[in-house]
This record gives sequence, C-alpha cells and structure tokens, in this order.
Amino acid sequence: MTDLETLRSALREPPAEGFAEPDLGAIMTKGRRIRRRRRLATGAGGVAAAVVTVLVIVGAVALREPAQQPLPPAASAPVASAPAPAPVSPSITAAPSDAPFGEVIPLGYKGEGGRELVIYASEIDEPSMPDVRFGLQVAYRTGAGEYEALLAANEFKGSDRSFGFHAVDGGDVIRGTFVPVFGYFSGPAVRVTSTVRGKPVEAKVIPWSEDPSVVIFWFSPGQVESPYVLTPLVAYDAKGQRLTK
Repeated sequence: MTDLETLRSALREPPAEGFAEPDLGAIMTKGRRIRRRRRLATGAGGVAAAVVTVLVIVGAVALREPAQQPLPPAASAPVASAPAPAPVSPSITAAPSDAPFGEVIPLGYKGEGGRELVIYASEIDEPSMPDVRFGLQVAYRTGAGEYEALLAANEFKGSDRSFGFHAVDGGDVIRGTFVPVFGYFSGPAVRVTSTVRGKPVEAKVIPWSEDPSVVIFWFSPGQVESPYVLTPLVAYDAKGQRLTK
C-alpha cells in the first residue's frame, strides 16, 4: 500500500469520540460581549489616546528636570504652613473714604440726570501699600454738597509721589455716565499732552491743593475715549521743556 492509499484510508475512519453539538446560545452571547467591548473601546479610544499623550508629555518634562532628593523624615511635631498672601489689586474701584483730601475740582461735564462731575484726591490707608497715601476719585456732587463715588484709581506699586504719571484711568461708562480719562503727574508739570491716532490732544491740568508738585489732569471725552489710545503721555514744565520721554 502506498503512502497515498494509507492517508486516504485514515481519513475514511470514524473518530474515536463523537463531537458535541455546538452551543449556539453561548456562542451568540459571547459574540455580543465581544462586540459590546469593542464599541466601548472605540468610544473610549480618543480619551485613552489623550491620556497616553498627557503621560508622554509629563514623562518628557520629568526627564528634563533634575532628580529630586528624597524628602527628610517627618518631624515629630506638626508645623503649620503659612497662608498664601492675598493678591494685591492694581487698582481700587471704590475709594476707602468719600471725604475729599484737598479741594474738589469740577470737571466741567454733567453726568446722568444733569448731575455735576468732580474729581478730588482721597486718602488711602492700606498696609500692603505703605507708600501709597492717596488716590483720585471721580464722583457726582449732589445739591446737598455730598459726593457719590463713581470711579477711583491709585498707584499700587512703589510710592504715590514718585516722579511721573500715576493712576491713569477712565474712559468707561459707569451708571450711564462717561467718566473721562484722568490721572495725575508727580513733578513740576504745567502741561500734559498726547496724541490719539496721530492727532494731538491736551489735558486740563490743575495743581493739587495739598501738594502743588502734584498736578491732576483729565482729557475731554470728545477727544479721548480710552486711556489705551494715548500714544504717549507727555508732561512739560513751565519753561516748555519736556519732562518725560
């Protein structure tokens, strides 16, 4: 018998054990589970990829940083951590005191309801700013001689009387009233000018009654709508010499 005939004979012989009939229900259930996992994996694939990306980025940053020394053992007595310092706002929106510090200066404009707009200095007592003792306040002056604050501005870093411009603000509509751009200059200035889109503009300048070396200024609302359009502010002394660059 040749090898080919031997192979054919072996294929014709019945198996030693009969095969069990397939469990169609189990197969279908297993197939549904596989499909369900595949759908969930497809839906979560983007999230998984994002997580992997974040891990790769974090890992790259960690590789660039020098290895840190192990932390020392904890002390026997707990040490309270100091609270984080509160951030200092660059300006205040309401003056600490509505009482004028020096003379009150009319701006020459009327606000909502025909009320008079004025500007004056107001005292500041803020421990976080020991060298800032005053700021400016734009307010309504009522018929009874009282003042209703609209907008306050002050220096927030260094000294309030260091040479140069300070507390430049305004150009906002507050409670239906446009507050003109204002500020003050510490130094022997008698004129404050600037340009708006190439056109020269000049501010009204009044010396502060409490310290004539400080001048309060403001621009006409029809000429300057915002402090950000001024390029740049320039101060001049009585001889016409430029005090600022």
